[in-house]
Amino acid sequence: GSIHDDYRIDYLREHIKAMKDATDNIAYAMDVLTKTRDLDFDMYSGCDDNILPFIAAGGKGVISVSANIIPDISHDMTASFLKGDVKKARELQLKYNDLVNALFLETNPVPVKEAMNFLGYEVGNCRLPLGAMNESNRARLTDILTAHEVTGWK
Repeated sequence: GSIHDDYRIDYLREHIKAMKDATDNIAYAMDVLTKTRDLDFDMYSGCDDNILPFIAAGGKGVISVSANIIPDISHDMTASFLKGDVKKARELQLKYNDLVNALFLETNPVPVKEAMNFLGYEVGNCRLPLGAMNESNRARLTDILTAHEVTGWK
């Protein structure tokens, strides 16, 4: 590593205990996990579409957007994987992959707010400079929510 990398690791060692990685770059996550493997340091995925590979590489879990819409599924998927039930975790990740992707059709948090409004939570639109979701993306998101029979929190 470079002097810059060594400085960052020393800084992590002294000051940082955990980090959320939302780069959606598993190679970057692998690099950080490799360089911090001997530290008292936890790393969490910030990308719902790569939770399982991230945890498999050494991540501790996820700080999830989709958990706002399907908290039970997000929990079960992550907990199953951490308990060693890779088959169940993989089935859930793949089953809900279209919903996860739909929650990122536009800039976060626009789609998740639209989903929550659709489910009856009436959270309103985003403030400027963000706004309401465009009609075609809203239709796609609500079609996916309906297909998965998502009705809100239990």
